[in-house]
Amino acid sequence: MRSLIERLHREHTLAPDEFRILLSQYNDKDLSYINAFAREVSHASFGNRIFIRGLIEVGNRCKNDCYYCGIRRSNHLIERYHLDEETILACCRHGYELGFRTFVLQGGEMNDDEMIIRTVSSIRKEFPDVAITLSLGEKETSVYERFFQAGANRYLLRHETHNELHYRKLHPEAMSLSNRLRCLADLKRIGFQTGTGIMVGSPYQTIDNLIEDILYIENFQPEMIGIGPFLPHHDTPFAMMPSGSLNQTLLLLSIFRLMHPHALIPSTTALATLSPEGREKGILAGANVVMPNLSPVIQRSKYSLYDNKASLGAEAAEGLLLLEQRLKVIGYVIDKGRGDYNAY
Repeated sequence: MRSLIERLHREHTLAPDEFRILLSQYNDKDLSYINAFAREVSHASFGNRIFIRGLIEVGNRCKNDCYYCGIRRSNHLIERYHLDEETILACCRHGYELGFRTFVLQGGEMNDDEMIIRTVSSIRKEFPDVAITLSLGEKETSVYERFFQAGANRYLLRHETHNELHYRKLHPEAMSLSNRLRCLADLKRIGFQTGTGIMVGSPYQTIDNLIEDILYIENFQPEMIGIGPFLPHHDTPFAMMPSGSLNQTLLLLSIFRLMHPHALIPSTTALATLSPEGREKGILAGANVVMPNLSPVIQRSKYSLYDNKASLGAEAAEGLLLLEQRLKVIGYVIDKGRGDYNAY
């Protein structure tokens, strides 16, 4: 197993059968070994700096009905909200004062593209030095082009799974994997720094599915890779499904870091929700980004993609000092710069 890990470190890839061995036969010592290599690679690319992004959850209305998601269209038990342009700008002003130079606007899929375009233009005009990341789901090519022209730099769109049969088990008939992959290709072609990724341990996921995902991401070469554990939400069809594994998530974080030395890889809120030290463990497995929450406090509990979501303390923008202290304990410092992708 160690020789496989060493070769992945050296050559940045393995054969599918070798990935299968790594994913299915690793133990705790192997995990520590690959985490250490991933830390080393992350240090070589970024030093001990962790980039911060200010997350603004712009709304929880969604036209989709994904079986795993707490804000799915069929969930009539949550209170829906949508932030207006001025509220989003106020969040950005607060974040800018705190030192954030990247804002991430994330929300459910709704037909509010004109408002988003106006808002992005306003953010770009008021804060010309910031990076603007959008995570608003699947759109027509022309809409992505207008987002880019308005001043957005980055777009996050996890493909979730690259296997058609697995995709069908996670999504209703109205959605398609081919459209998701079309969106990702469009985003890259338009010029966005593009992020994709997966839920680890999503219902019905197999080792072979994960290998497909690894190979797709290897071929796509995203600037950002989002990896987090599946966490169930009580008002979804997957309410009784088990959470994804912390260790498997950390293993995949390290695999992606070894394959993509310069990628921007967040240690996600889902990791921090799964384990009290989840964020730190993610960083020690090779992640180099955290995304504290800048959303209005009154709305945070409504953006509930999964149960018990962490959004306060070190997960919140107002907890920046606490985050700084927790990172210091493991030997890292916050970098408040834009933190653009750089292939060196």
